[in-house]
Amino acid sequence: MLASLEKWIHDFTGIPDYYIGKSTSTFLTIALILFIRWYVLKLTHKYKVNVRTKYKINKASTYTATLLIAIFSFSIWRNSSGKDWDISTYFGLLSAGLAVAMKDLLVNMAGWLFIMWKRPFEVGDRVQIGEQKGDVVDQRLFMFTLLEIGNWVDAEQSTGRIIHIPNGRIFSETLASYSKGFEYIWNEIPVLITFESDWKEAKQILVNISKEKGTQLTKSAENKVRNASKRFMIFYNNLTPIVYTSVKENGVMLTIRYLTEPRKRRNTEQEIWEEVLTKFSVHNNIDFAYPTTRFFNNSLENKKATHVCE
Repeated sequence: MLASLEKWIHDFTGIPDYYIGKSTSTFLTIALILFIRWYVLKLTHKYKVNVRTKYKINKASTYTATLLIAIFSFSIWRNSSGKDWDISTYFGLLSAGLAVAMKDLLVNMAGWLFIMWKRPFEVGDRVQIGEQKGDVVDQRLFMFTLLEIGNWVDAEQSTGRIIHIPNGRIFSETLASYSKGFEYIWNEIPVLITFESDWKEAKQILVNISKEKGTQLTKSAENKVRNASKRFMIFYNNLTPIVYTSVKENGVMLTIRYLTEPRKRRNTEQEIWEEVLTKFSVHNNIDFAYPTTRFFNNSLENKKATHVCE
């Protein structure tokens, strides 16, 4: 049946049988490879593979199928001129032409190879490259995709925008990873109280709140730090929450510093602030500070009058 189809194509188009046979072999090869890929993906749906694994299988099957199609197509057509090609000459001319005409694409492909090899990030990681920040939701041959965080949204929560970034930027932009190495970030919450407040009592309240919210995480973080120190020079002497004291022009600043997971930054901050508001509300000797104007009356404050020199 296949021979009859090839003969009909030859009679109808006048194309030599040699090229019709090559085309048929190429078509059947591509169809077989794509069918195998389709069947593999069907099995992932059948056995209810989790989303992350399903994504990786989909990507791996796409790259493998593309590579196999290129190899088999090249093998089928390499003798189409009646003699073997000079492979070194062919690839020399091809690479020279590509280097000039497809510079950006080649850089992006090199970036993809670097990302696949060194694994500076993977799908699901949170990264910042240049000014763009987000969660990696897709990786492709020429670009990777972020679900944007931050920008006009506070506490680095998602904006809902999708950002496509060329892989080549991995070589020219600074890459910051929230997930590789040390998997936690330090977050700080400034609490400003008036000079007249009992700052020592306020500080103790904040210390108790921060320890209550951060102790469980600290134990997990210690294990993460030990693992990260095997690859990076990461040393933290103290991973427990701490409250720092400083003086600002409007009052005493008490800054809570604690560890949190990047995606839980806003939730933990909310929990701590709600606890602070609740605790401070029952203490009449603690007041939040805000910009104010003060007037001095030396007679009422039992101070000497200020002399103005003329």
